[in-house]
Amino acid sequence: MAPEQGTGSRSGCGGKGRGRGKHLPGACWDTLWGDHSPPHFPSGQVVKLELLEQVQAQLRDVLDKAMEEAAQSYLQPHRKDPPTQHPSPPHSSGLLEVEHFRTFYHIFIAMLCVFILSTVAVDVINQGSLDLDFDLFIFAFGCLPTVLATWLVMFLYTLLVPYKALQLWAGSYHTVRFPRLFTAILLEALLACHAAVLGYYPIYTVIQHQLPAASRFIVILKQVSFLMKSHSFLLEAVPGIIHAKPPDGEMKLPALSTYLYFLFSPATDQLPSPRTPYVRWKYVAQNFAKFLGCLFYSYFILECLCIPVFTNMSKQPFSIKTLVLSIFNATLPGTFLLLLSFFAFLQCWLNAFAEMLRFADRTFYKDWWNSTSFATYYRTWNVVVHDWLCYYVYQDLFWLFRGRSRVAAMLSVFIMSAIVHEYVITLCFGFFYPVNCSPSLPSSEVSAGIQVCLYCQEWYAQIHCPLEQKTFWGLVTPRSWSCRS
Repeated sequence: MAPEQGTGSRSGCGGKGRGRGKHLPGACWDTLWGDHSPPHFPSGQVVKLELLEQVQAQLRDVLDKAMEEAAQSYLQPHRKDPPTQHPSPPHSSGLLEVEHFRTFYHIFIAMLCVFILSTVAVDVINQGSLDLDFDLFIFAFGCLPTVLATWLVMFLYTLLVPYKALQLWAGSYHTVRFPRLFTAILLEALLACHAAVLGYYPIYTVIQHQLPAASRFIVILKQVSFLMKSHSFLLEAVPGIIHAKPPDGEMKLPALSTYLYFLFSPATDQLPSPRTPYVRWKYVAQNFAKFLGCLFYSYFILECLCIPVFTNMSKQPFSIKTLVLSIFNATLPGTFLLLLSFFAFLQCWLNAFAEMLRFADRTFYKDWWNSTSFATYYRTWNVVVHDWLCYYVYQDLFWLFRGRSRVAAMLSVFIMSAIVHEYVITLCFGFFYPVNCSPSLPSSEVSAGIQVCLYCQEWYAQIHCPLEQKTFWGLVTPRSWSCRS
């Protein structure tokens, strides 16, 4: 580039400002003043002009360098093989890339080794041999064939029925005589099918087959996930069909393959996401291995820190003294279980599936550990669920309220989230104990300890003090409050 000629000199001299001073390039100077001497400027103005000239020169050098690099990259042939090292996906939730988190990660691994060694030592000393039967795992994940069959039925229904209903509605909406009546009838039919297959069927399976806790969590969480994804899929496709004007305007439905990808992806909304160039299978295997490690870690925590304490404590009458002792005993394991559940699902499980599907937008959580309020924790703990609630519940409620009551919309979303959480935990544990709605900060160790304590107490109280006669108040009142055996 030649700034002294053509466009460069005009841009250097032109503009609505004052003259640039004696330090302008020669061509600019000749254009303005010819052979005459330059006028006199104050010293402050001279410094300003010098600074502007230096900035102009630096910008010119940067632009020349950028143009040169762009030309070189354009002339180089494109590689067909992927590079040796995979670039980090955009918006990746890479906790292990943070140095301080790697330190805590290694500490947790060391503590897991201590748990394993202590368990082995106790078995060898007390029994004379190593006993690794993992009865808790076998019990918690029992009836897996029933779980897989239930998942398959819900998956096939979610894949086929909403999509076919959308196709039927899109093909007839602009041709039927009464489109609103047709829409209402089809919507009621779809809601009835949802209530039967995604509502009643998983609940019936869980109760009828008496599935254990971990198997129940798989069924109920997939039920909620399929409901969320089918809702967001239909809600994103409906506006395009309504505003289409056939036969002049072309009406495009999402492809079935796109919907299938969405059902397996770790996202719950239909927002576009970038794709990674290829799959790192080693990274997938590492995340699944870490997920299994978290399950074994939880097993050792329950075996060593929870079951020995709460088995005997639940047989005592409920009192403030036993509650306070239980809280102090459950603070450490409660914190461990909270961190393990976060790391196992939001870090390992979702990143493994995101990598297999080349799903690049991996902001599954934010820095919830720095939250100082419940609102901050709620927004950062599980970004996947929070975004769905924001896009498809809060915004719709805010629109229904005509933008007049933001607080009412926020409160409605919070109540809905609390009800769904209580629904999941009640079905999975088999008893009603509403402690998730407490106003305490969920990210604190004390709150996690309280929840673990109360649920463990209630679990064993349900075993030691079964209801002689099932009544409404007996079912909704915690058994640990009245257990005396």
